[in-house]
Amino acid sequence: MSESELIQGLLKRDEAAFRFVVEKQKDRVFNTSLGIVQNSEEAEDITQDVFIEVLESIHFFKAESKLSTWIYRIAITKSLELIRKRKRQKRFGFMIRLFQNSADKPEVDIPDFVHPGVLMENKEKAIILFKAIESLSENQKIAFTLHKVEDLSYEEIAGIMGVSISSVESLIHRAKLNLQKKLITLLK
Repeated sequence: MSESELIQGLLKRDEAAFRFVVEKQKDRVFNTSLGIVQNSEEAEDITQDVFIEVLESIHFFKAESKLSTWIYRIAITKSLELIRKRKRQKRFGFMIRLFQNSADKPEVDIPDFVHPGVLMENKEKAIILFKAIESLSENQKIAFTLHKVEDLSYEEIAGIMGVSISSVESLIHRAKLNLQKKLITLLK
């Protein structure tokens, strides 16, 4: 099925076209989201939301880029929205805890994160690495994750992020430098 046939099928809400797109893109969308939000349950939710958004918004797709690039953009946007929502909730939770007695404070337990591509014997190192990745700026985290985890080229990343190739090179370079500094600190 060609890309234009897929788009036409999605516009007509053809179930076979939608199923084909989901099957072809679901792992990439999940892994990209997982690399950004670092929580597998949230990444699964985002993956579902992405494909709902694809079906609901396909009439806005202008075919200026590949369909897969557009889907990546949706995945990144949804992932970043979740991170921003988390930050707002943390700030709000902090304000509430200021006015609670220490006995009333609920314990917040952040689950361990392990990417499916990481072997079990490397779990400790992976947790340290992903904590360091989490500390990067949004754009650095996205560029680094798409390049190192999803193995996308600088051109593909530039298309997904809507920036120049030189910007992608710069983001990845700065991400590597920041990770190097952070990992030296965390491993000591």
